[in-house]
Amino acid sequence: MPAPSLRQLAQKLDLSHTTVSEALRGSPRVKPATRAKVLKVARELGYRRNPLAGALMSEMRRSRAGTFRGVLAVLDLDGPEGRPAGPSRYHKELTKGATKRAEELGFKADVFVVGKAGLSLERLDTILHSRGIGGIFLLPVKETPDLTRLDWTHFSGIYSDYVIERPGLHAICPDHYRAMLTALDRLRALGYRRPGLVLGAAHDARLLHRWEAAYHAYQTHHDGMTRLPPLVASEVGPRDFAQWFRTVKCDVVLAHSPEVKTWMEEAGARVPETHGFCCLNVMNTTAPCAGLDLQPRLLGARGIELLIGQVLRHECGAPELPMTTTLPAAWVDGPTVKGGGA
Repeated sequence: MPAPSLRQLAQKLDLSHTTVSEALRGSPRVKPATRAKVLKVARELGYRRNPLAGALMSEMRRSRAGTFRGVLAVLDLDGPEGRPAGPSRYHKELTKGATKRAEELGFKADVFVVGKAGLSLERLDTILHSRGIGGIFLLPVKETPDLTRLDWTHFSGIYSDYVIERPGLHAICPDHYRAMLTALDRLRALGYRRPGLVLGAAHDARLLHRWEAAYHAYQTHHDGMTRLPPLVASEVGPRDFAQWFRTVKCDVVLAHSPEVKTWMEEAGARVPETHGFCCLNVMNTTAPCAGLDLQPRLLGARGIELLIGQVLRHECGAPELPMTTTLPAAWVDGPTVKGGGA
């Protein structure tokens, strides 16, 4: 029978992963009775601590490793061809954050493109296995991702978006719900009381309607805010937008596409004099604009840290309980809202 992992040992003891780890290290923060129990069960089950993993995790906490540890894969499942400019910039920032942090921790992160012009998943599986690459950092995928054709008995994985079920991996992504609250808080402080929201239906569904849910909740629980129906459609165009805009009479619009600002002006708005515009992802625009920085470079760095931890603990395949780690967005002032600066 193979020796248990630290996570399996923690499950057996019904203790947290952290408590068991500290007990095995002799930390004074663990009660003597608990430590004795952990050591006893560890001996009975044949648990063996990996000294290399412990040493490298210590180096990770010091933020820099001085020795080469291995190679990780940054996987672009869709491929860059045909990707809009905004998502393309977002993917590049994610990749920069991931590769830089990997290097700081002693790893090299190589980018692998699947897509129409890239590798097949079967060929990718062969390459990763032959090169001894055990960690995969998956960039966001437009449609529902499916990586079941890879042999996950050899790989650990992190998905940098909300949901992946084939297989069900751990994920890291922006906290979209909290991001919407952040944006509305800022807009409310600037004097806006009738915010309008424009979303693509597929985008909204892919993120489990978190943007929309936070939008409704904020207006319900904050006095003085007028609750307006959002514009959510499979394809939002200027004609549908103009009709919605004139009907709801919002004083600020939140949307992902900077094109919406142009539609506002075509419908008679003067930004920011009469109406404000907030971009829900400033990676989508190259012009100065108020909105949200979803911090993709930081997201990539934190995702690689989580992936390296899995690799060092030899945690391959789909975990029993996939978890999602979220990072807050940052508000960016800009000239598209009143008081936002030039």
